[in-house]
Amino acid sequence: MEAALIIFALMVLITFLGLGYATVKVAKATKRGVDRTISQARRTVEDTTLRAKSFGQVGVAGALAQLRLDLRTSMRSTQQALQEGARVDASLKESIMLFERLSAHGRDLDDELKMLEQDPDRQRIGERMPDLRERTAKITQAADSLRWAARDRASRFAEDELSSLSEQIRMESGALRDWQREPQVDELAEVAAAWDAAQAPANGSAADAAQAPAAAGTAQAPAGRGEELQRPALDAPAPQPQYPWQKAPRPETTT
Repeated sequence: MEAALIIFALMVLITFLGLGYATVKVAKATKRGVDRTISQARRTVEDTTLRAKSFGQVGVAGALAQLRLDLRTSMRSTQQALQEGARVDASLKESIMLFERLSAHGRDLDDELKMLEQDPDRQRIGERMPDLRERTAKITQAADSLRWAARDRASRFAEDELSSLSEQIRMESGALRDWQREPQVDELAEVAAAWDAAQAPANGSAADAAQAPAAAGTAQAPAGRGEELQRPALDAPAPQPQYPWQKAPRPETTT
C-alpha cells in the first residue's frame, strides 16, 4: 500500500514538473514573440521618423537622417536576403559571417549618427559630414555587394533548374507523342501484300525451272528404252542421270 502511494506521489510530482516546464517554454516563446514584435514596431517607427526628417528638414539634420535611413535600409535588406538564401544554399554561411562583421561597423556608425542628431553644434557636424558620408557609402556598398551576389547566385541556380526541368518536360512530351509514329494495321497489311506480290514472280520462275528437266527426262524415256532393248542382256544398264533435287540411291543389300 505504501509503495502504491509513493508511486502515485511520484507520478503527480512528475506531472507537475512537466506542466511547469511546458509553461516556462511557452512563456519564453511568447516573450520572444512579443520582443520581436516590439522591435519590429520600434524599427518601423524610427524609419518613418527618419524618412520624415530627411524630407522635411534641410541642412545637417536632414543629411544625418538620410544617412541613417540609407544605412539601415541597406543593412536590413542584405540581412534578409542572406538569411533567406542560406536556407537553401549552405555556401552562404561564410557570407553571413562577413556580414556580421560588417554589421558591427554599421551599428557603430548608426549610433554615432543618432548621437550627432542631438548635438547642437551644427557647424562641427557639417565639417564631419564628408567623412560620415564616405563611411556610410563604404558600408552600404559592401552590404549591397553581398546582397546582389546572393541574389545573382539564387537566380543562376533557379535558371539552371528551370533549364533542366524544361529539357525533361520536352523529352517526356516527345515520349507521350510516340503513338503518332506507330504504324497502323492498314499500313502493315499494305506492306505485307506488296511483299507477297514481289515474291510471286520469283517463286514462279523457280517452279518452272524445276519442272523443265523433268519434262525433258519424260520425252527421252522411249528413246532410252529402245536403246536398252538393243543392248545384250548381260550388259549393265546405263546409269540414270542424277539431279540435285533427287535423293541418293540406296545400296542393294545381299542376303
